[in-house]
Formats: sequence, structure tokens, C-alpha cells
Amino acid sequence: MRRDSIFYKLFQQSPTLLFELLTNPPTNADAYRFDCVAVKEPKFEIDGVFLPPENASPGTVYFCEVQFQRDEQLYERVFAESWLYFYRNRARFSDWQVVIIYPSRSIEQNDIYPHRSLLNGGQVHRIYLDELGDIRQLSLWVALTVLTTVEPEQAPDEARYLLTRTSQEVSETTSRAIIEMLTTIMVYKFETLSRVEVESMLGITLKETRVYREIKEEGRKEGRKEGRKEGRKEEAANLIIRLLTKRFGELSVETRSLILDLPLTVLEDLSEALLDFASLADLSVWLEAVEN
Repeated sequence: MRRDSIFYKLFQQSPTLLFELLTNPPTNADAYRFDCVAVKEPKFEIDGVFLPPENASPGTVYFCEVQFQRDEQLYERVFAESWLYFYRNRARFSDWQVVIIYPSRSIEQNDIYPHRSLLNGGQVHRIYLDELGDIRQLSLWVALTVLTTVEPEQAPDEARYLLTRTSQEVSETTSRAIIEMLTTIMVYKFETLSRVEVESMLGITLKETRVYREIKEEGRKEGRKEGRKEGRKEEAANLIIRLLTKRFGELSVETRSLILDLPLTVLEDLSEALLDFASLADLSVWLEAVEN
């Protein structure tokens, strides 16, 4: 799994997620801004930097590292990156904190003795996702981070449970973001399956996904253009052909002819049905049903 990109997206969608993982988050956690920075000479790349609001300056900057593979020099690198960035931006911040997210303690580097003062102090926070508790008892965003560590045989059940919670607990906008992230996590976890197969495994309809919304919006834009020409049958058919081509590639001459020959009322039905098609095979089945 490409977990760095998953956690980057999670922090982008919900910067406060980092502070949900901490025992003593800052009082103005909701105002923090997430950023990803590179420190040059030498070049260090920090997984995530959480910047305090400008009106809290100088405030505390939080550095975050997501580590799912053993690195026996992780702490040397993380502290070097953090100190260098803090040094170069000293006027902006009054303090710094480091948060390191592990799937489990087994991934942590072995030799931590040189860093005992920092690791046992109050500035470095080590988060072990497998120790956060029952995934079903966690907040939705924190539960998504734990889902990245769940074994494949257990993951579909947990993911479906989180989808049910999402539909019950959050707004439509937040729900869409969580569904998108959850589906992405599962696609990475089951790399041999297509996104459509993963969505089917989770019981997600195409209408709940980003692809559907993009196609629907495209349909609206095209519909407004074609509507000016009074929605004649030929225009409706051409619109459907364009949408299908956009999704599945060039249609065969036979398929285009079948669509062009459909009556306007059937074309209207097809314009709705095509949003649920996962492939051209679904279109063929639909057309055969109409003919029969």
C-alpha cells in the first residue's frame, strides 16, 4: 500500500486528525493548516507539517512522520529535518512537536538510546495504530487510519461498518470525502481488484463515488448546451454517445446505430441508466433488454 499518499490525503481532508491522535492537543487545533514541505541543503522531505494559525504567531509547529517500514535511522532523520526547519523558521514558531505514526511497535527502530531524552520527554509523540482500540469505537477519521493496518480478510467488514456510520453521522460533503478515502484505502489494500470490484465488495453504488459525480456534472453541462436546441431525438442520442465514449472509449458502429435508433423516451431512460454502468457489457445487456 502507498500509505504516504493515503495519509497525505487524510490530513488534507481533515487536518485536525493529527490532534485526535494526541493526548494533549493544542486548544486551537481546529485552526491549524496542513502543509508538506521540503528542506534543502541537504534536501529533507517531511511527511507533514501542521502550521498554527497566523494570529497565534509565534505558535507551535507540529511535524508528522508516517512510518510503515522499519528504518534504523528514522529518528536521526526526523529530528534533523524538524530541527533544520524550525531553525530556518524560528521567528514564526515558539515551540515544536513531533508525531510519528507506526502501524505497531514492531516497526520502530531498535537503537533508540541516543534519543532517550527526546523520546521520554514531552515533544515527541509515538502513535501505534494497533493500540488505539476497537476500530468501531474510534472517530471516523481516526478509524480510517486504523483501517490501513487491518488484515485483508477483516477489512471488508470493517469498511462496510464505517460506511454505515458515515451515512448516519456526518454531513453529505464530509460523507463524500470519507467514502472516497475509504474506497482508496481498500483499492490500495486489494491491488489485484479494480476500483469497480472494490466498490461492489463494499456495497457502494456508483452514485456515491467521485466518478459518478463527475459524469453527472458533465451530463448537466452537455445537457444545458443541447437543451438550447429543444432536445431533439438526434441531439439526445449524440449526447449519450459522447458520455459513453468519455467513460468507456470509442463505441462500435453497431452500438452507435442502436442508440441513434432509440425513441426519445427510451433515450431519456438510457441517460439515467448509463450512470450505473460499470462497463460496455452493462450497456449491451441494457440494450438487449430494451429490444426484447
